[in-house]
Amino acid sequence: VQLQASGGGLVQAGGSLRLSCAASGRSFSPYNMAWFRQAQGKEREFVVVIRWSGGSTSYADSVKGRFTISRDNAKNTVYLQMNSLKPEDTAVYYCAYKISPYGISYDYWGQGTEVTVSS
Repeated sequence: VQLQASGGGLVQAGGSLRLSCAASGRSFSPYNMAWFRQAQGKEREFVVVIRWSGGSTSYADSVKGRFTISRDNAKNTVYLQMNSLKPEDTAVYYCAYKISPYGISYDYWGQGTEVTVSS
């Protein structure tokens, strides 16, 4: 299974971007999918997760009310709508998924898409 993230770019503060993460491969059967981000010089941090079955979500406090995750099961794709972007949202965004509900590690990662928010 491969994850292909896209949609990053340069946007002014207050603007919006929508990221996509498309999964390919016959054995794609995630328990959940998530977005993480890593700013330059910082550790990777959790952004949001969505349960593949049922669609329940959980957001980092820093993005609540601004970011929205959604999924299209038929397309094996997860989206991240990012509104009211701030310079501190600048990072490389990675999508990932877990196969099972056990453990904390994610099994597959996308290559990342860069988001730059200018002030």
